[in-house]
Amino acid sequence: MRKTTRSLFAMTCAAVAIAAAGCGTTSENTGQVQQQDPTKACKGPDTRYTIGMSQANLAEPYRVRMDEDIRKAAEKVPQFEVLFADAAKDNSKQVSDVENFMTKKVNLLMISPNEAAPLTDVVRKAYNEGIPVVVLDRKVEGEAFTTYIGADNVQIGRQAGEYFKNTLLPQGGKIVQLKGLSGSTPAAEREKGFMEGIAGSKIEVVDTADGEWERSVGQQKMDALLKAHPDIQAVYAQNDPMAEGAWLAAQAAGRKDLKFVGIDGLPIESGGIKAVEQGRLSATNLYPTGGEEAVEAARKLLIDCQPLPKEQTLPTELVTKENATQVYTRLNQG
Repeated sequence: MRKTTRSLFAMTCAAVAIAAAGCGTTSENTGQVQQQDPTKACKGPDTRYTIGMSQANLAEPYRVRMDEDIRKAAEKVPQFEVLFADAAKDNSKQVSDVENFMTKKVNLLMISPNEAAPLTDVVRKAYNEGIPVVVLDRKVEGEAFTTYIGADNVQIGRQAGEYFKNTLLPQGGKIVQLKGLSGSTPAAEREKGFMEGIAGSKIEVVDTADGEWERSVGQQKMDALLKAHPDIQAVYAQNDPMAEGAWLAAQAAGRKDLKFVGIDGLPIESGGIKAVEQGRLSATNLYPTGGEEAVEAARKLLIDCQPLPKEQTLPTELVTKENATQVYTRLNQG
């Protein structure tokens, strides 16, 4: 199978060489995507591999859990060593982190970009050098990556919107939105899906603020939103920490009647599922970290010499008071 795949790759390079000189080269920063043999980095099960994981930040519990999921899954693969880097929400630092991994000649790069556009060039550079790239959760621009793993953020936003329309505010009402970091792809996709989900209803999004995916920022922005819009009935937050921050702001303002919906559904004591179970949030929408799937993708590429689909979509699920305990238990099994 491996020889067949490589033969096909060689034929592909020959076919496109006339139209796109440079197939199979390692030229950098041309702005073009070099064809990558998906099995070239594979050395089989008798080799040790170094993987670089570039995380956007560790201020969000979701990202801490993603790294933990990668670490736990990699511990089950004796051939793997994973190096972790925290960009701390700094695009320039994340570019430097990736370049550092390239200098160390990692065998595979995993990355969850802080923002799409600023990280696209360096990810393409790594990809063009023949390093397999697994992109997690947040996307980069273009096609210079081996596989993308994440849930469908448009669908999750739509699912949240439909919950507002069908269950939380069936008669309509005024709400505010706490959006994630504006330059990150999930923020735009979750907003798009949400607007699709409430389409045809009498729900009005009267204001949106950038909560930067963080609870403290969400709380701060919610203070201002409450003063500007005292007649709102609910809050749509694009992740659970911002929803929790908004809940704290509402409690301080005496608005115990407001309803809150988030996204992530982390199965930890401080996560969104417990917040639903304990009544602070009306619902959350499960967004798997993809950490375990990323390690499995690395195993297929480096050890099993198998190509991967360009995109791998993870399942989501609406979590409410009715199923929160069940979902929490299920996700913590094994």
